[in-house]
Amino acid sequence: MSMDGSIGRRDFLKLSAAATVYALGGGGIIAYAEAEKNGGADLILKNGRIATMDPGKPPASAVAIKNGLFRIVGSDDDAMAHKGAQTQVIDAGGRTVIPGLNDSHTHVIRGGLYYNMELRWDGVPSLADALRMLREQARRTPPPQWVRVIGGWSELQFAEKRMPTLQEINAAAPDTPVFVLHLYARALLNQAALRALGFTKDTPNPAGGLIERDKNGNPTGLLIAEPNALILYSTIAKAPRLSYEDQLNSSRQFMRELNRLGVTSVIDAGGGGQNYPEDYKVIEDLAEGGHLTLRFAYNLFAQKPASEQQDFARWIGMTGPGKGSDFLRMNGAGENLVWSAADFENFLEPRPELAPVMESELKAVVRLLAEHRWPFRIHATYNESISRFLNIFEEVNRDVPFNGMHWLIDHAEAITPNNIERVRAMGGGIAIQHRMAFQGEYFIGRYGLKAVEHAPPVKKMLEMGVPVGGGTDATRVASYNPWVSLYWLVSGKTVGGTALYPEANRLSRMEALRLWTVGSSWFSGEEGKKGVIAPGKLADMAVLSDDYFSVAEERIKGIESVLTIVGGKAVYGAGDFGYLAPPPLPVSPDWSPVKTYGGYHRSLHVGAAACCSAAQHAHSPKNVLDTSGRLWRLGCDCFAF
Repeated sequence: MSMDGSIGRRDFLKLSAAATVYALGGGGIIAYAEAEKNGGADLILKNGRIATMDPGKPPASAVAIKNGLFRIVGSDDDAMAHKGAQTQVIDAGGRTVIPGLNDSHTHVIRGGLYYNMELRWDGVPSLADALRMLREQARRTPPPQWVRVIGGWSELQFAEKRMPTLQEINAAAPDTPVFVLHLYARALLNQAALRALGFTKDTPNPAGGLIERDKNGNPTGLLIAEPNALILYSTIAKAPRLSYEDQLNSSRQFMRELNRLGVTSVIDAGGGGQNYPEDYKVIEDLAEGGHLTLRFAYNLFAQKPASEQQDFARWIGMTGPGKGSDFLRMNGAGENLVWSAADFENFLEPRPELAPVMESELKAVVRLLAEHRWPFRIHATYNESISRFLNIFEEVNRDVPFNGMHWLIDHAEAITPNNIERVRAMGGGIAIQHRMAFQGEYFIGRYGLKAVEHAPPVKKMLEMGVPVGGGTDATRVASYNPWVSLYWLVSGKTVGGTALYPEANRLSRMEALRLWTVGSSWFSGEEGKKGVIAPGKLADMAVLSDDYFSVAEERIKGIESVLTIVGGKAVYGAGDFGYLAPPPLPVSPDWSPVKTYGGYHRSLHVGAAACCSAAQHAHSPKNVLDTSGRLWRLGCDCFAF
């Protein structure tokens, strides 16, 4: 049969031969006849090494898909018996095939609205390259737009092992406003951005942050998230946005980028500035038009301090968990339930002390959610915060039993075994992300090498039987690249190469993949529906560029998908598989960094030589703990203007 499904003379002879076998007592024609009766499979993928993630099924080589679901998982012969006249057959060429990856905590809906505006330093190998990209993008960005570098990077990924200086930022972009976000710790703004914002020596520190000033009281361009990240949220919110049409394009570009990495599902945790329903119009319009290439389950994030209960009461009257489709469905509340419970993970600063009012505010919201059977999730970094949250959950659970309603702790880097058991006892889960891959060195600097060994204690969570899902927390802190997360889980290392975990807290490659597939499905209430390549499950899968199970550990970070299938349809293809998927959309607007640089950096070697590269220096940048307890990694004074 040809790729277009037409039957030629050879296929006719095969069918005739099969009929002869059947007439002589063989049963081979039965499957073919049944396939023809039902129109045959829509798609067959064969000659693959398929990691089904189904414990009851051995590894397979082929699948047959019908109506968006896996129908047959087994040998090539098993699948090909379901080939019909219109079946598309794809040869995987012996490549590794996995279930589509599912990010259990990310911010793709918000991220999609801005993706085309953002210059990504994710994976860029040197600061020299990053500054070159910044300089080039500043020249092509028209007023009043800004150049925005929004998270997903660490200075320790750079060959130079240091932060850019404000002088370098200003030299690269003297006239175009620049905002460079570094984790949820700080932001670097050039002088043009300070002018655009109207920041002067008379500008007071906003609530939730500090504006660094020079000896004359003038803002330097450094914003510090102390005691929380509100200063970072509020400042970037003042920058220009894309038009509605460009937001549609931007969201589709971001989905395609995730498809390129093998992601087929995400659980969106809302985000600051992500208002419902206004900021969900783009994703809803894309869903209505049939343009989603990811499956979304989304949570609603409280936006206004002291009015969270009213917001959730209003949203309960507007929507509800499960409303929507397999491509876009409402999932519950969180990750922010009340602002007084926000324990931001800025390891450059001491652990934040949550205000006493937190208990009463959080209890009111959680009780409301439990009464209406709304699953919820809560951002929680520190064990001290988690203990207080669990006290509230246990109290509410006694009055309004959760009884199988899914709820979860997000992040949980510092959770103890005692609190893991409390989560398990109430039927909760824990969603973990690779934030430590970007902040592990800072955690060590503040809390020490011993404390980092189980931050988070992933192995202990699994041993104690708590549902655990893998994710990224992209895009403002960590990168959206799932393979960096899988690398971190397997190697125990940061993107800067620092070893964090002993073997006892590292996962096997299969265990790590399970978190990103089967594990994550629990967090949207879709366990048994996705995450496994098995008959009756959603037909989402990725054919990989490398064999995840055997490549050298360092190469895990560079894995991509060469063919991503969602609901039985190719949404991304590369190389020999490129013709199977729709062609990429042109990027808009024309000045978008995505048009020039794409998304996650794909080069495996350092580009231009750095003025401050380690090879040229006899001295090294140093970590310094200042008098207020902040840990800084200082650059050199030999920056080039």
